[in-house]
Amino acid sequence: MDLYKIAENINLLSDFLGKRDIDTLSSDALEEKYKISQADLLILFGASIAYGCDVVGQAVSNHIAKNFMIVGGEGHTTESLHGAIHKAFPEIVTTGKMEADIMSEYIKRKYNIDNILIERDSTNCGNIITYALDVIKQNNLSLNHIIIVQDSTMQCRMDAGFRKYLQDAKVEVINFASYKVKVVLKSEKLVIEPSDLWGMWDIERYISLLMGEIPRLLDDTQGYGHNGKNYIAHVDIPMSVLKAFEELKVEYGDLVRVANPLYASKTLN
Repeated sequence: MDLYKIAENINLLSDFLGKRDIDTLSSDALEEKYKISQADLLILFGASIAYGCDVVGQAVSNHIAKNFMIVGGEGHTTESLHGAIHKAFPEIVTTGKMEADIMSEYIKRKYNIDNILIERDSTNCGNIITYALDVIKQNNLSLNHIIIVQDSTMQCRMDAGFRKYLQDAKVEVINFASYKVKVVLKSEKLVIEPSDLWGMWDIERYISLLMGEIPRLLDDTQGYGHNGKNYIAHVDIPMSVLKAFEELKVEYGDLVRVANPLYASKTLN
């Protein structure tokens, strides 16, 4: 498969997984689509690249939501987040801290935002949702609209998790993947554009994260849907995306990120 076709297939997966229900994380976008100027809650999830902190910090400082929560304990992305934020703010001690604490300290310092709800015990993309819902309940938040922000590679699965565990049908979940990128061919190499997103994965890690999502989203005996492990609501995966995944497996089958066996019997990772 030539590199142009590989880039096209990667971008098909990226567009599908990086779910956005609004074009910009702004009150204007909410007003246009949902006829509201503010959501009741915005949740930023760990596993997002550091760039997501700025996307959300700016939106919250512009009053995108009445309440703001950061969720994240320790997982496969924690080390890269530690490095990115400590490099930007050396005075922020990151060693031994949970993702939610690191992100909240950065956002407080840069955007002067206080009153951040914190969930720091979750370790994977299963309990990251149920624990967030526990914090909502503990704080007696009355919700009609929730914005969820996650790394683009995992936004679709986050949405499917909320559709399974959020019991109140009247609550509208609004997706906003923390970034949008394209893989292009330059000088006979695959590169990510834009190339300057803070904390962005290298190309190999990015492909691995994208490839690892499709098996998880499948609603079969091996996947996380109702007919498999039953951790997420059903996801309709377009045939074009499945075809792109199968073609990419020929080139990158060794990069498919497998489920963590530690959690395989009880929750997502």
